Amino acid sequence: TPHKFDPTFKGPIYDRGCTDIACCILLLLAIAGYVAVGILAWSYGDPRKVIYPTDSRGQFCGQQGTPNEGKPFLFYFDIVKCASPLVLLEFQCPTTQICVSECPDRFQTFLDASSSSQGLEYYRRFCVPEFTGRQKTPIQVLKDKECPAVLIPSTPLARRCFPAIHAKKGVIMVGNETTYNDGRGQQRNVTDLLEGAKKANVVLEARQLAMKIFEDYTVSWYWIIIGLVIAMVASLVFIVLLRFLAGTMVWVMIVMVILVLGYGIFHCYLEYAKLKGEKGSDISLQDLGFQTDLRVYLHLRQTWLAFMIILSILEVLILLLLLFLRKRILIAIALIREASRAIGHMMTSLLFPLCTFFLLCLCIAYWASTAVFLSTSNEAVYKVFNESACPFAGQTCTPETFPTSNTSLQCPDSRCLFASYGGQCRYHRSLPALQLYNLFMLFWLCNLSIALGQVTLAGAFASYYWALRKPQDIPAFPLFSSFGRALRYHTGSLAFGSLILAVVQVIRVMLEYLDHRLKAAENKVAKFLLSCLKCCFWCLEKFLKFLNRNAYIMIAIYGTNFCTSARNAFLLLMRNIIRVAVLDKVTDFLFFLGKLLIVGSVGILAFFFFTHRIKLVQDTAPSLNYYWVPILTVIVGSYLIAHGFFSVYGMCVDTLFLCFLEDLERNDGSAEKPYFMSPDLKKLLKKRNK
Repeated sequence: TPHKFDPTFKGPIYDRGCTDIACCILLLLAIAGYVAVGILAWSYGDPRKVIYPTDSRGQFCGQQGTPNEGKPFLFYFDIVKCASPLVLLEFQCPTTQICVSECPDRFQTFLDASSSSQGLEYYRRFCVPEFTGRQKTPIQVLKDKECPAVLIPSTPLARRCFPAIHAKKGVIMVGNETTYNDGRGQQRNVTDLLEGAKKANVVLEARQLAMKIFEDYTVSWYWIIIGLVIAMVASLVFIVLLRFLAGTMVWVMIVMVILVLGYGIFHCYLEYAKLKGEKGSDISLQDLGFQTDLRVYLHLRQTWLAFMIILSILEVLILLLLLFLRKRILIAIALIREASRAIGHMMTSLLFPLCTFFLLCLCIAYWASTAVFLSTSNEAVYKVFNESACPFAGQTCTPETFPTSNTSLQCPDSRCLFASYGGQCRYHRSLPALQLYNLFMLFWLCNLSIALGQVTLAGAFASYYWALRKPQDIPAFPLFSSFGRALRYHTGSLAFGSLILAVVQVIRVMLEYLDHRLKAAENKVAKFLLSCLKCCFWCLEKFLKFLNRNAYIMIAIYGTNFCTSARNAFLLLMRNIIRVAVLDKVTDFLFFLGKLLIVGSVGILAFFFFTHRIKLVQDTAPSLNYYWVPILTVIVGSYLIAHGFFSVYGMCVDTLFLCFLEDLERNDGSAEKPYFMSPDLKKLLKKRNK
């Protein structure tokens, strides 16, 4: 039922109690568990596994305090073997890998090097640490794989030694050679090296790209900051214009839409008339059927007739909506203007998104670090790698006991090499569940941070609306008071709403994962059902965000629990469904155009600057590997800044709208029940305080 008149109600209720205490306790327990997961991950995890290369024994190259401290590069004994499909399956080449201080700079075989002490001294840098060069013949050394059969001129790339391959007049060469001795008496083509290097370089090209992008950021970061400052100033200017020209801007945009649709109808008619009498233009769409070249349809009169009918229907619908809903649009404009006044009296509200942004960054940083530590908290796993057929290939092994094991005797050419990181204990088996919990807590805490910001802003703007004399009756520090009430009394309610949304978001992530796994499947029924589920949960998430937003406004005003607030807000909106639809679409359209104007203007300016097309600052712009890196950063940053400003504006409009609907139900304009709405709204509704 609608709220009755209450003579003591003057805005957000100060005498309130804690709500949804059980959910608050659940949140605290979940956070404590999240901290425990983080401590567990940090205890067992090692991010060096992601950053640094690992040799055949699972040791990191170039790490301080280890035997490989002065050896930062990974060297492959025979990189040609990296062309094996095994690389794609195991992400590890079936050849010995060691850490070296530098990459080889010459062609040299072990048989040639062993004939001179000077050559052997250089060659020893690329042998296993246990190699002494004594008591064994060169053939025995190669058989035991203590040294590579041949050295090839190499260059370091992402801390790995790759053949120094280059093309000269279309010919692939290494150094100045097109062939090389493989150390076993055979001449091989350098294209074999190219194929092996490509397979070993599965992820290294992405790392090289990342390094170039990082280099672009180092030379353009201050220009990016300048672009973001421009976006912030433009957002402030747009909000100021909305305060004084809200009505004009809305009507100009509506007229522009009508004119654009009118021109579209006129253009379709011209194309329809121009095709009259042309050969093949009278074929129907049904007879033509489906064509991959869509331009074929533009040569048919029926296509342009269909376009003209569709645009005419849209034009008539918009004109009818304007005719019958013109009063609702005026209310929306008045609310937008009133929101500008409210923000003008609380300018600190424009800075509050920085607090929400800080909390979101904190949640994302904790999630990312925990995810990295969890993914690197496995133990080193060693497997049997071999060149010929072996029944033990791919099985786990122990490097210390492998030389004397049965596997080594039956497969003489096999090696026990580091394969990946894994483990079989309970902790290692529970890592997928811990990663899922990490993701769930990310969604829950991020939604909680956003909810806290929405409740805080709603409480502040509600205190503005329910002040009978503005700004005299506005309480001191409304934003700070609203923030304190939200934290002290309603953390449980915010956690409740955030929890429901987080569960739906995790389900959506799991559906996306299933969709990714089923891409190669031929089961069309499963794909159809999965698509339906994805669509349903997407709609559910959008509805929950809308419901939560209005529930938080009710919590900020009345201090009720989440379910009661959500029910009251939903029923209040349903009793005024036409006003809700018009106001929501008008304000969303206006804010979308504002964001588009700001992001587009700053993005175009950044494009002309970083591509050296502005003559005045042509020499000032930095030289870049990829000019799209700073441009894209400026565009994304500008959108986030504009979204931050307009999110405050949108929350203000939604809060004032709910308060406006409550005002109409509570009061009648008499001396005992005066309206709290602004003079503009009273004039539009032909209401007045007696």
